[in-house]
Amino acid sequence: MASSLFTGTSTTRRTLLRSAGASAILAAAVTLSACSTGPATSTSDASAPTSSSAQFPVTIDHVFGKTTIEKQPTRVATVSWVNDDVAIALGVVPVGVPKNEWGGNDKGSTPWKDAALEELGAGFGTDKAPVQYSEADGINFTEIAKLTPDVILAAYSGLTEEDYKKLSEIAPVVAHPELAYGTSWQDATTIVGKALGKDAEAAKLVSDTEATVKEEAAKYPQIKDKTFIYGYALPSDRTQTGIYTANDNRPKFLSSIGMKLAPVAEQASAGSKEFFVPWSAEKVNELDSDIFLSSVEDASEADAIKNDPLLGQIPAVKSGAFVADANKSLVLAISASSPLSLPWALDTFLPELATAADAVK
Repeated sequence: MASSLFTGTSTTRRTLLRSAGASAILAAAVTLSACSTGPATSTSDASAPTSSSAQFPVTIDHVFGKTTIEKQPTRVATVSWVNDDVAIALGVVPVGVPKNEWGGNDKGSTPWKDAALEELGAGFGTDKAPVQYSEADGINFTEIAKLTPDVILAAYSGLTEEDYKKLSEIAPVVAHPELAYGTSWQDATTIVGKALGKDAEAAKLVSDTEATVKEEAAKYPQIKDKTFIYGYALPSDRTQTGIYTANDNRPKFLSSIGMKLAPVAEQASAGSKEFFVPWSAEKVNELDSDIFLSSVEDASEADAIKNDPLLGQIPAVKSGAFVADANKSLVLAISASSPLSLPWALDTFLPELATAADAVK
C-alpha cells in the first residue's frame, strides 16, 4: 500500500469500502436467519444507557434519504473510521468494529481507541471487547450480519447506494450526510450521538474537544495565519501527486487551528465533491503556500521528495517548511479525525507544524 492514506489516485478509502458483491449479501441474509449474536453479549447491554430512551424514535437525514431508529440501540456496529471512535467516546462499546489495517497497531486498533476501551473495561483481548472485522476487501456484510446489530453507524464513510441498501437489510444504517468522507468530526459526533440517544453528551464532547484543540494550538502562535497545502507527493510515481480539498478533514483541522488554506488549494476545491484532486507534477511550482504537508513512508522518502527535480520545486518544500510525516497512526489521527484521535495527536503534530512555521521565510 502506498504511504499516503486516502489519496485520490489510489482511492484507498473507496477501495476499503467498495461493494463486496452479491454473494456477500446472500451470505448475510442467511446469517441473519440462522446465526446467534457475536461474543459481545454483556457488552451491548452494559454499554448502551437507557436514560435517553424516551427520545426515540429518531429520524436521521443522510445522502440516501432518511433512517428511523425506533428505539435506543443496544447492539451497535460500525463501518469505516471515526464512527467507532465516537461511539466509544460516548461510552458505548460497539459489538463490532473494523480493524485499523492502515495506521493501526498489532491489535488492529489505535492507541486512542485502546485507551478508551480499556477505560470502559472492554479492551481488545477481553470478553467485552468489540468483534473486529476486515474491510480490506470492502464492507464485511457477512461478519456484520453475524453480530445482529440494531444500528449500523456510517456517518463518516464513503458508502455507495448499493452498500447502503445491502447494509439496510441487516439493520438501520446511519449514512454520511452529504459528501463521501466529507463529514467533519463534529458533525459525525452529533449524528452518532443522535442515533445513540446521547445528544447532550455528544454536544459536550464536541465542545470539550474543540476547547482542547484551541488551548493546545494557542501554545504555538507561529502557526496562526500561515497558509498551507496538505498534499501528497511520491517520487517513485509522480502521477500520484495531488492535494486534499477543503472537503477533507485534514484541511478542516488545520483551518480550525487558525491556519489558512492556500489560495491555489481553495481554487482547486471550488465546486469539488472530492476529498483529493490530482495535480500535475510538472506544475508543482504553482503549489504556493507557507507550509506543505504530506505523508511519507519513511525519512528517506521525505529526502527523495526534497531532492526530486520536480517535487523539490514545491515552494514550501524548497524553503524547508515541509511537514513529512511517516507516523501512520499520526496521519490516521488527523485524516480520520475524531474526539479520541485529535487529543492524542496534538502533542506530536502541533510541534511539527510549529517547526515548519519557524522555517517560513
